[in-house]
Amino acid sequence: MMMLLPKSLVLYLFLCLQIYNVVVDVTVAVASIDDVQIEVLFTPEDCSKKSKKGDLMNAHYDGYLAKDGSQFYCSRSDKAGHPQWFVLGVGQIIKGLDMALNDMCAGEKRKVTVPPELAFGEKGKGPVPPNATLIFEVELYSVSKGPRSLESFRDIDLDDDKVLTRDEMTFYFKVEYERDGSKPREDSFYERMVNDVFQKSDHDRDGLITVKEYNIYEHDEL
Repeated sequence: MMMLLPKSLVLYLFLCLQIYNVVVDVTVAVASIDDVQIEVLFTPEDCSKKSKKGDLMNAHYDGYLAKDGSQFYCSRSDKAGHPQWFVLGVGQIIKGLDMALNDMCAGEKRKVTVPPELAFGEKGKGPVPPNATLIFEVELYSVSKGPRSLESFRDIDLDDDKVLTRDEMTFYFKVEYERDGSKPREDSFYERMVNDVFQKSDHDRDGLITVKEYNIYEHDEL
């Protein structure tokens, strides 16, 4: 049975988890969705909630070189083998996938062929050589409302002092996670999440996350 993502985890998951090194320094030439080949391998019976720009996505994926079929990445074997989290349409993944994973529902599987100009271009990256066409097999686990909204900041900021404390964030994660019917977790589960959030967002290391550090004013379209 597929577990739905509690809305309260959106902030943590966005700040903590990114896809491999496919998430940065994307080289994009003049190209469009027409240059990306999308093959739907499986569609669940309930496919009413579909992804759109700004949504938080959770997916497993395998990456292959189209030239010889060799695999250059597998999320199931990378690190702890957890599905990968990313926000759709804001450049956290290569442009071709940002296009191809739109209008996709949880449980759906797709095979996506991405030309080099919508992947890593003339320079390549890591195990991906220059001018490489890539093939991805993607299985989407969940689609959730994207992060960085003023509304979610206010929900966490219990005393309305415009900064987030560790206690506020821990309380918010715990209440919202269990409210969605998820099984209660050990305190260490929430502590790890809060530690990761503060490590990545508390830039001045004062033990507080401000509105600016929370980054709600970037990507206003979200």
